Amino acid sequence: MARLFTRNIEDFTCERCGTSVQGNGFTNHCPSCLCSKHVDENPGDRAANCGGLMEPIAVEQARGRYIIVHKCLKCGQVKRNKSSPDDSSRALVEVARRRAMS
Repeated sequence: MARLFTRNIEDFTCERCGTSVQGNGFTNHCPSCLCSKHVDENPGDRAANCGGLMEPIAVEQARGRYIIVHKCLKCGQVKRNKSSPDDSSRALVEVARRRAMS
C-alpha cells in the first residue's frame, strides 16, 4: 500500500505551549516545542479519531535531515516527521539530549 499525502494548509495553536503556528500545508508540529497532534492516519488526511497530543521523544538523522519521533500520549502510536527549517534548534537539541540520557 502506497503512503499517501494530502496537503492541508491550516493554522493552529499548540496545545502544549500555546504558540500560534501558521501552517504551510506541510506543517505538522509546533516549531517552538515540537509537539504535534494525532489527527492523521496518512500525512494530511485528518482521518485519525484519537486527537491526542504527540510528544517529541527522539530526534534522528536520515539523508542529511533531522526526523522528529513523536509518541501519542493518548494511544501510544509512534510516528516520524521531518523537521522544518523553522523548528527551534534549542528544542531539537533538548529532545536529543533527553533521549541520550535515558
